[in-house]
Amino acid sequence: MGLSAAFWAPLGLLLSLALHPALGTHTHRDYCVLGAGPAGLQMAAFLHRAGRDYQVFERAPAPGSFFTHYPRHRKLISINKRYTGRDNAEFNLRHDWNSLLSHDPWLLFRHYSRAYFPDAGDMVRYLRDFANRLGLHVQYNTDIVHVTLEKDRRAWNGHYFILTNQKGQVYQCSVLLVATGLSVPNQVDFPGSEYAEGYESVSVDPEDFVGQNVLILGRGNSAFETAESILGVTNFIHMLSRSRVRLSWATHYVGDLRAINNGLLDTYQLKSLDGLLESDLRDLAIVKDAKGKFHITLKFFLEETNASQSADSIPLPQDDNDNFAMRVAYDRVIRCLGWNFNFSIFNQSLRLSSGSKFSKKYPLIRASYESKGSRGLFILGTASHSVDYRKSAGGFIHGFRYTVRAVHRLLEHRHHGIAWPCTEHPITQLTNSIIRRVNEASGLYQMFGVLADVILLKENATMFEYLEEFPMQMLAQLETLTGRMAKHGLFIINMEYGKNFSGPDKDVFFHDRSVGHTEDAWQSNFLHPVIYYYRHLPTEQEVRFRPAHWPLPRPTAIHHIVEDFLTDWTAPVGHILPLRRFLENCLDTDLRSFYAESCFLFTLTRQKLPPFCQQGYLQMQGLVSTKSLREHGVESRLLRDYATMGQVLEDSSQQPDDHEPVRHTLATGHLIQSLDSNKEEL
Repeated sequence: MGLSAAFWAPLGLLLSLALHPALGTHTHRDYCVLGAGPAGLQMAAFLHRAGRDYQVFERAPAPGSFFTHYPRHRKLISINKRYTGRDNAEFNLRHDWNSLLSHDPWLLFRHYSRAYFPDAGDMVRYLRDFANRLGLHVQYNTDIVHVTLEKDRRAWNGHYFILTNQKGQVYQCSVLLVATGLSVPNQVDFPGSEYAEGYESVSVDPEDFVGQNVLILGRGNSAFETAESILGVTNFIHMLSRSRVRLSWATHYVGDLRAINNGLLDTYQLKSLDGLLESDLRDLAIVKDAKGKFHITLKFFLEETNASQSADSIPLPQDDNDNFAMRVAYDRVIRCLGWNFNFSIFNQSLRLSSGSKFSKKYPLIRASYESKGSRGLFILGTASHSVDYRKSAGGFIHGFRYTVRAVHRLLEHRHHGIAWPCTEHPITQLTNSIIRRVNEASGLYQMFGVLADVILLKENATMFEYLEEFPMQMLAQLETLTGRMAKHGLFIINMEYGKNFSGPDKDVFFHDRSVGHTEDAWQSNFLHPVIYYYRHLPTEQEVRFRPAHWPLPRPTAIHHIVEDFLTDWTAPVGHILPLRRFLENCLDTDLRSFYAESCFLFTLTRQKLPPFCQQGYLQMQGLVSTKSLREHGVESRLLRDYATMGQVLEDSSQQPDDHEPVRHTLATGHLIQSLDSNKEEL
């Protein structure tokens, strides 16, 4: 009976996959989220707060199942900086790489670990509490095994996504949000590759490696993490990869080798037996001798050899070259080659992959994180990293928590008519608004070169709208995606490293690497704010064919705020004054703030008043009365000399002490007519 059940169960699943349209009414959700990891829970939190109809599907019995097994040696490399000396919550998120975004102050990772590099178990606890405290709709023990499309004109995107779980149950979704991460170990097929143990299954007990010669294939953080754990017990460790080591402090990419794992670099460079080698694995082969030892040879030698020959008779490189670097035998070979996206559950009709080399690792998506093949299918989290691979932090929690929020804002406008959130300010607040954001914003800081703030100018540049963290590469479609109009010019605020300061071959510690003079701000090397000004919204063609290595099309004007050692861009002369002058030149106006007395004098002497005065004095909001200002008013015959006439100001007995400013409204009676006539004369 057990054999019969084992046979019919998969057959029933196949029938359900083939006949799902005939199964009757599907369980419908407006939004379906695949995966209850960090990205899936982050999207669920936004949908939940917005009151949307959604469901998260998770194959494990609890959220964050990835972190129950990975990283194998349990130490995360995402920093948990609990102290910054600041009380600003947004600023502190710049240095908290583990927390998700929510309105619950308890759901910050610093409450879950005191370690700078936390244990993965702490992340599991955090994600569990995140889901529970926010009451997120997560359906556990539900493994989605097949996803396809069903055309329907009534659907938001012209089709529904049909999801089938391991029990044959079917779900219908208007929008599909995939947050399954990268879960398929990357394997390179070469002769003898079957002898390699995978990172996903190799022992994590150092005692299993005592006195052994170990070869590690790969050169990322998982490879160095593995090496670090056994460095003190092995005879030696050799690490083989097709490319050179990429150090995160040189590339400024957090996915490259981090200092916490690079002990083997010390032992290699200080000649303590361990070593690094470069070669394409597809040119090599591994052969196993009679004693169970592994030898490295060339694939070419193997192809020339009769396959029936014993391993001991296969030619080795040292037969011709007696100082071949890898002439020693190895006891263990460990594969640490990273991960790929699991495409297997998606029907070909979704067109998630083109079959190119890069898209075998990541799905094909646009800069809006929407699939290029299926409208309404979005990729979130680590799997969306193709947008900024090796450029920014979109593959990691401290980056994708902001890209997920950007996707949610796009969906809110597309399907619910809610425009991209913005704040509106008078133009006099332009400088202050930019300075505040570049000094506090975490999304702008972490997703440099990917998410940018957008300032949309109103007619006559008297007001502006401030939009936060918009995907830069979608700039040409800004009006369509956000519901905001860019008719009168715009500024883009981005964070950038110097153009020649990042790369595996760069010496980032060279003498005079820092730039301190404002006139040299454009040569800044470290992360710093860059402001682009456009008179008109760039077109899609301009964005697509922008200059090489430029994040945006060539602007009307550009301004670099000089880098700062403290990343504190508040210096009045070094940072704020050059920025204000740049903005004034772009807008052809004076953005300074003035005392009321100065505004009064400008009214008498200038044809064009600064916006600060226009938005205060000329709108009859009143002027702060001072003795000097009253004298000017009397001398110009715009005010009566009440003292001479023996009159006193109304309610003067209720005014504060003389040393405090007194606020009066000057716009009364014939005074308005006098002011108007004087303005007409000017």
